Amino acid sequence: MSSDTGFLYPFLEAEERDADRLLADLAESARAKAAESAALRRRTLAECAGLIETAAAELARRFAAGGRMYVFGNGGSATDAATLAALFARPPAAEGVRPLPAWSLAADEAVVTALGNDVGFDLIFSRQLIARAREGDIAVALSTSGNSADLTTALAEARRRGLYTIGFAGYDGGAFAAEGTVDACFVVRSQSVHRIQESQALLGHRLWAAVQRHLAAHGGGPR
Repeated sequence: MSSDTGFLYPFLEAEERDADRLLADLAESARAKAAESAALRRRTLAECAGLIETAAAELARRFAAGGRMYVFGNGGSATDAATLAALFARPPAAEGVRPLPAWSLAADEAVVTALGNDVGFDLIFSRQLIARAREGDIAVALSTSGNSADLTTALAEARRRGLYTIGFAGYDGGAFAAEGTVDACFVVRSQSVHRIQESQALLGHRLWAAVQRHLAAHGGGPR
């Protein structure tokens, strides 16, 4: 195992020759990580419960009025953004569940690479919002740090254009929590990128479920 990844499974560096012991160590490591993740998710949901309801009510109001959602992130958070957008746009079939207009701004590699090449990487999401978004829409940024310049630039542009802004961040929330351009900031208070993203996935699902509940309660839907 390389020194770059040895910290994940330090017992593998010891040249363990006992296969049963090695498997036991791997199983214990997996159990510890699962327990850590579960505890963080429970704590994060409890801390964010009120904010989920507040944000969901506003999202439901905007969707019912014809608003649209734009979701974006970098790296692993880009795939999380695509998953969240798909959940809103193509939800699992169930009675009373409705599709809602949502797009991932990182999904079109031609647009992203053209903007990165022509105007700069920091503008790949804000330029898309300028072209596509309108007052009453929703902007959602996912990040583990909350500090990525392309995301903070897009959130500031979204706020100027009258969009409701949501940020998912880890650590202490970073610039998402500090700069005042995020209407609802969901902070997963962890130092582990893996655990942060696991908790953010659950938060996103709970937010979607709450939006669906608010829409159903008020008989609303996109017009």
